[in-house]
Amino acid sequence: MLDPARLEALDGFLIELNRAAARVILPLFRADHGLEDKGGPGAFDPVTAADRGAEAAIRALIGEYHPSHGVIGEEYGEDRPGAEFVWVLDPIDGTRAFIAGLPVWTTLIGLRFQGAPVLGSIGQPYLGELYIGHAGASRLMSRGASRPLAARRGLALERAIIATTDPEACFDPAEAAAWRQVRAAARLARLGCDAYAYAMAAAGTIDLVLEAGLKAWDIEAAIPLIGGAGGLVTDWRGAPVGRDGGQVAIAGDAALLEEALTCLRPAAR
Repeated sequence: MLDPARLEALDGFLIELNRAAARVILPLFRADHGLEDKGGPGAFDPVTAADRGAEAAIRALIGEYHPSHGVIGEEYGEDRPGAEFVWVLDPIDGTRAFIAGLPVWTTLIGLRFQGAPVLGSIGQPYLGELYIGHAGASRLMSRGASRPLAARRGLALERAIIATTDPEACFDPAEAAAWRQVRAAARLARLGCDAYAYAMAAAGTIDLVLEAGLKAWDIEAAIPLIGGAGGLVTDWRGAPVGRDGGQVAIAGDAALLEEALTCLRPAAR
């Protein structure tokens, strides 16, 4: 167990990491962001100066204040991934939204303690929002105020709002078929929000988020945040999400999750 006083101090440090990232990112949003394509032929994989600069700023602060901590980041790889404390970073989740000028990109920062996610944040500084939490509690910090987060409960799938990023690009044929089955049963589906949809699940405005092909930095920040809001994060079998990401289901309600998993399990791997 992580000592509560130490967890509180790390929570404060996490806020500072988000501020450092925002100082780099915001001047480049809807501006000259230095777009590059790091994908191979026929595979567009964008990265910007904001992605790289923000991760570098986060890593610099971790190195200065917690030099014994490890880091796993999308842009600069691994540094001591087996350390007792490991920060897992995606400086801009939703780079495609970022380069399109859409304010649904986020900064994801998670912290592992002894291999397990214990603290996480989803930051959207253009909107002035920081969703942050751990298993004990999660909150939204916005424009000088703070309020608790609570996932929505008690809805059947037929009344649920669901989300995924891009079912055509992110799902294989079996996963896409499972998504269509869930979508056909749900009340409303939204696409293209990336990890901002995770924040909305914690806030109780989206009930179910389904993703596949995730990396650790795409999901680890959300696991303690969703848990602290009373929600659940599992793979498509209903088991805990592994340290390498993969298929993910986020739900505010256990019964809703189980209803969705009946559609998802045939495509689970």
